[in-house]
Amino acid sequence: MAKYEKRFKGDFDVFKDYIYDRIINASSSVSYEDGSEVSMGDTRLAVQVFERYSMTGGNRVSLNLSIMAKDDEIFLSAIASGGSQAVFFKINTIGEETFLNECIEAVEDYL
Repeated sequence: MAKYEKRFKGDFDVFKDYIYDRIINASSSVSYEDGSEVSMGDTRLAVQVFERYSMTGGNRVSLNLSIMAKDDEIFLSAIASGGSQAVFFKINTIGEETFLNECIEAVEDYL
């Protein structure tokens, strides 16, 4: 499992749509699996789950984005998982790391 977290200022809806577009267009094998969105007062949370094929590992990896915002403060937690073919321990996490790095690059471009 690979994780990236970041706090920054921005518009929740703009960033949510932006990161969706960047991830979904990062590879022809990326699919949007499901998501959820909720507001509690002036705090908003969106969850987006993506999956893609990792040629290196010969399997699929997932990327879960949790985007929380209050006013113009945004917190992003991005967690990539899957891809390992071992039974008792994790090996070959290249696919996870690559998927997460595409997210990191998109966030840094947004900032």
